[in-house]
Amino acid sequence: MTHPTIDLSGQTALVTGASRGIGLAIARVLATCGADVIGLGTAICAQDMGGAFDGLPGRFVPRDCDLSDRDAIDALIAGLDAEGAQVDILVNNAGIIRRAEAAEHATADWDAVMAVNLDAVFLLSRELGRRMVERGRGKIVNLASVLTFQGGILVPGYAASKGAVGQLTRAFANEWAAKGVNVNAIAPGYIATDNTAALQADAERTAALMARVPAGRWGEAEEIGWPVAFLCSEMAAFMHGAVVPVDGGWLAR
Repeated sequence: MTHPTIDLSGQTALVTGASRGIGLAIARVLATCGADVIGLGTAICAQDMGGAFDGLPGRFVPRDCDLSDRDAIDALIAGLDAEGAQVDILVNNAGIIRRAEAAEHATADWDAVMAVNLDAVFLLSRELGRRMVERGRGKIVNLASVLTFQGGILVPGYAASKGAVGQLTRAFANEWAAKGVNVNAIAPGYIATDNTAALQADAERTAALMARVPAGRWGEAEEIGWPVAFLCSEMAAFMHGAVVPVDGGWLAR
């Protein structure tokens, strides 16, 4: 039997939040599969990536963009158009989290989380997705969360934003599935990144969390990257509007 491989050669992927953590891992996996990657971030993304992409088939081009600023997103899209850049794959990975009890969750924190986690996902998907629809092909993968399905603790803004990402994924898929554009999402569980550093440092909380994960461990960022690459490939051509948990079994328990 011939085993298929993921080949994204000749395609350009735009990955948000690509300077570290899950976003960096996704960018590296896509480049490993041959895609050229535009890695979106803030100023840190333009710094030396420490040779993270050396020797990979796909090129990595860092690009600065503040996803909390709608004008910056408009400027990014205009710049891509002016350069004649064609984005075949969009991975909406960037996200922030603000922790506080619901009664104390600041309005400013709510607005900040929604701007990056939801508004930017909508705006980039609408603009780059429109161009994919015009070409009759394209892939969009959003990063949801296990909190797309659950309420979480101390993160009402984050949980709400990720719940909305799941619905946004389905809404776009309903309209674009018949037009050659696949829109899906990956819902990571507890992954060892700087976004979960506070939880990892709390031995009691970590023990309680891991007791609920059938796999019994934190996930690694690369373990999100490969499922994303699968959704970006022709292997997933008949997948539309799926929100796929990659969580070590968290939602199964």
